[in-house]
Amino acid sequence: MATIVEVARLAGVSVSTVSHVVNRTRYVAPATARLVTEAIADIGYQPNTIARSLKTASTSSVGLAISAISNPYFSDIICAVEAECARLGLMVFLSDTQDDPDTELAVVQALHRRRVDGVILAPSAAPQRTLDHLHASRVPCVLIDRLPDARFDQVGVDNAGAMRLLVDHAVAFGHRRIGFVAGHPGFATTLERIEGFRAALAAHGLAFDPATVATGSATTAAAAAAAHALLSLPSPPSLIVTGNNLATIGAMRAIRERGLAVPADLSLVGLDDFEWADCFEPRLTLVAQPCEEIGRQAAALLVERIARPDGPRQTVRLPPALRPRASCGSPA
Repeated sequence: MATIVEVARLAGVSVSTVSHVVNRTRYVAPATARLVTEAIADIGYQPNTIARSLKTASTSSVGLAISAISNPYFSDIICAVEAECARLGLMVFLSDTQDDPDTELAVVQALHRRRVDGVILAPSAAPQRTLDHLHASRVPCVLIDRLPDARFDQVGVDNAGAMRLLVDHAVAFGHRRIGFVAGHPGFATTLERIEGFRAALAAHGLAFDPATVATGSATTAAAAAAAHALLSLPSPPSLIVTGNNLATIGAMRAIRERGLAVPADLSLVGLDDFEWADCFEPRLTLVAQPCEEIGRQAAALLVERIARPDGPRQTVRLPPALRPRASCGSPA
């Protein structure tokens, strides 16, 4: 079995330099670090990770506690987090919280017991016990997507900006009666997007009618029911804004169940672009979230927080982008 001494001899450096490269305990010039990593690969050196974690109090691992792993939006973020962590030499333990506060707390406590160096969390609708546990235990943590607590670093999209893009687009086509199928009640994203929707309407001099907002789109079935409720109003909207990708799919289902055509009878725009949006008929006008950048920045912030536990916390709001296609037309 190869030893650290052999690595040092092959790389032409000291044993302590090899140790600093392997354990990331001190800055090593990139050229020197490359010599060490090449030597490790050449002779097949395997560091004793258990002994190293006991010595440095680091396991070179992080926990990713997230809901709806099958949701393409979160899948994209997971891939970005894993890619960035791999680049930084960190292993990721992925757990599904199922958007349930009890499961969320149990998952985070289990990750803590396994001595992960930090946690990236997409909080549930009632995350207070989990967040209090993380804060009291001084576990380095970054919140993603839903940003309810400034005690932690947080990375997500500019939700108000996203709603402004969608409402501006709708108003440009002449829509004045606009409905909103929002997300699950209690999520920080849902609250921010509803407030952003109100502010965007006000910016165009349009009155906000609470009856035109329906929440509960954590599933496509719930979103379909919410869209049916909006379309059953005495004065239904001429356009529906959807608050996430599941809401978009559910709303399209409800529209087709009513025999309506988009955009001839009803227009639809939404938040969360997804891979097959171009395959719908019509092609869907959506706002894209920067999933890759959310994941990358979350991993980078976590590494910084692990290194500086008491540094100032940061909340990062990334800009959304409108993807105009064919699902928005003039009011019928």
